[in-house]
Amino acid sequence: MRKTSLALLALAGLSLGACGYSTGDRAVSGGLLGAGAGAGVSALTGGSLGTGALIGGAAGAAGGALTSGRDVNLGRPAWR
Repeated sequence: MRKTSLALLALAGLSLGACGYSTGDRAVSGGLLGAGAGAGVSALTGGSLGTGALIGGAAGAAGGALTSGRDVNLGRPAWR
């Protein structure tokens, strides 16, 4: 339980550091975070890592692209 909590806390910190100004920045960061989360969930449940990463990446990119800069704008993304 402790390892899971620490992993979720680290993921939350990374996701907040990756948000960006533009729709494209949010789509890219959402896709990357979703792919990582999807692969992680697949690894824990015994599924295919590639399939989990693809589904998670698509869901994350869609979520990032559909959010508004007024709703989610935590500043400049970490990679810029």
